[in-house]
Amino acid sequence: MNKSAKTFSRFSLLLALICLLGNTADAQSNRKLIRNGNKFFDKENYRAAAPFYEQVLAKDPDNARALYFAGISYMTFDKEKAVDYIYRAQTLRPNLDREMEYWLGRVNHINYRFDEAIQHYQNYIPRIQKRDQVRRQEVARLIQHSKNAKHEVANQKDVFVRNLGSVVNTSYSEHSPVISSDDNYLLFTSRSAAASGGKSAADGEYYEDIFESRRNEEGEWSQPQSLAGALSSSGHDASIQLYDNDTKMLLYRQQNNGDIMVSERSADGRWGTPQSIGATINTRGFESDAYITPDGNTLYFSTSNYSQEGDLDIYVAQRQRNGQWGKPRSIGNTINSKFDDDSPYLASDGTLYFSSRGHNTMGGYDIFSSKYDSVARRWSKPVNLGAPVNTPDDDTYYRLSPDGSYAFLSSYRIGGVGEKDIYTINYIRNLRVQGQVFAASDSTTAIPGVELVFNSTQADRRAISYRDITKPDSGNYQVSVLSGRTYQIEVLKDGKSISTETFEMPVVLNDTTALVKNFYVPISVDVDPGRFAMKNIYYDTDKYNLRSESIRELDNIAEVMKANPGMNLSIDGHTDSRASDSYNMTLGDNRAKAAYDYLVEKGISARRMVTVSYGERRPAVPNTSAENMQLNRRTEFRVIPRQQENTNPDM
Repeated sequence: MNKSAKTFSRFSLLLALICLLGNTADAQSNRKLIRNGNKFFDKENYRAAAPFYEQVLAKDPDNARALYFAGISYMTFDKEKAVDYIYRAQTLRPNLDREMEYWLGRVNHINYRFDEAIQHYQNYIPRIQKRDQVRRQEVARLIQHSKNAKHEVANQKDVFVRNLGSVVNTSYSEHSPVISSDDNYLLFTSRSAAASGGKSAADGEYYEDIFESRRNEEGEWSQPQSLAGALSSSGHDASIQLYDNDTKMLLYRQQNNGDIMVSERSADGRWGTPQSIGATINTRGFESDAYITPDGNTLYFSTSNYSQEGDLDIYVAQRQRNGQWGKPRSIGNTINSKFDDDSPYLASDGTLYFSSRGHNTMGGYDIFSSKYDSVARRWSKPVNLGAPVNTPDDDTYYRLSPDGSYAFLSSYRIGGVGEKDIYTINYIRNLRVQGQVFAASDSTTAIPGVELVFNSTQADRRAISYRDITKPDSGNYQVSVLSGRTYQIEVLKDGKSISTETFEMPVVLNDTTALVKNFYVPISVDVDPGRFAMKNIYYDTDKYNLRSESIRELDNIAEVMKANPGMNLSIDGHTDSRASDSYNMTLGDNRAKAAYDYLVEKGISARRMVTVSYGERRPAVPNTSAENMQLNRRTEFRVIPRQQENTNPDM
């Protein structure tokens, strides 16, 4: 070996040693970062843990351990990221942790992948130690939650869920919405950095504080203001209820393991120092939430004091003549389950709403309702409010607006601003649709006696259909349809379909909204004395590909032509008025050829058809609106006489 070769060998060895030492240092650094993250992870401070894992992943994107622990951490505030991270960890190291299948079940469940969640839970069961019956029971319960959630999501209610927005909601938790009797003053609880003192709790969020916001003339909420002052303590403080003409507030304070407090409002609008609601209500246990009826005589509240397992149950107490609250009694086992039952609220119609981790929950807390039977003297079996009110995660603090037209809710759901957010819940209402049916040839001749059929589905996929017939004197129609969905609208004359179109109805949240929708029916061409009619087909803007409904109509035309071998066809392509004339002539030609080519594929002889493009030159209706332009983006079919043709050209 020569000198240069020896020098190169030594250099290579030195370089390899440096790389090895560098890799070793990186590995040690990563292990230290993961250990630091795990210190917070073990305390369930996932917000503090995640950045340590992310530092590892910035250097080593395929570090399965960092992906795994980061994924579990993100389940509390970024569900979509959580499922991606945990699956990547499983792909890299399937046997990384014996709890892997459990967490895959959990993360799939909260991301609405219920079948996958059930499968992972079932995969996990053989890994549970035989003596660990608590874990085994938990997994069986989680499987049932997934089954419950799958059923509820498949049978959704027609409900519109709207996030209150980033003025109120932050990247942290907001919950416990309380609305004033005039519907314009909102109290809520936040765990954001705007909470008094900016002091973080053990879980990485800030201690709860109560905030207020007012609705402006445009219906938007003003920038929230903290009610720290007299209402703030060194621990958690949360809003519960306004009552007694909004002059008093029930609130939660983290003292004595959690108590219900009362604050009174002075003439200048300031809230006074909270006082205990009373020794018969506040105990050494955990009192979390409450509701006082409008007459001030009945109190429903949640407490752990009387439960052998330490879970929350709902109790009720009556105000005594001396103004104090009497001895609480359980609301009963129909409502109280073996798990947490919390956040009671009695609506003006006597319906009790509450949150529960028991019953047939979809996962975490769900909102349930029940009514009291005064004859049988018992509460009815709780009913899950279902999806989309409830989700696979926690849904709590359901409160109706003063007029009962909508509700507030605190929920952690996909697409939110942060962890728990405040939402409004509105039931979707009917929309009154009215208008006329015109002949497309001149757009002014109203057609009486035309039937319109609006077909769609409810949120639970059940079919719905509405219909009306245009009036003899005016060609007017009017129909009330469920809003917030897409309708397939068919126009029929003498029982025969002459036009079909799709229309998306907007969401309306009241029963007084009206929408004007006119229909322009294309002229049908009768073939060999009026036995057949061919409908136009339509296209998207600047497109000539065939829609699914166009293909169905072309299939019908092909059958008619096969049954009538003496029929010839002119296929005419049209456009709306956008773009230049030359461009539109080419586009019209492409539209005609698209129909022509399809009919040839269906076995119709090319000698029986001709194509013509009129571009924008023959509009069916004036190009004055988006709806009219849609009617002009069309292909028409005209029967033309045949001469010197074989009577069976398709042979």
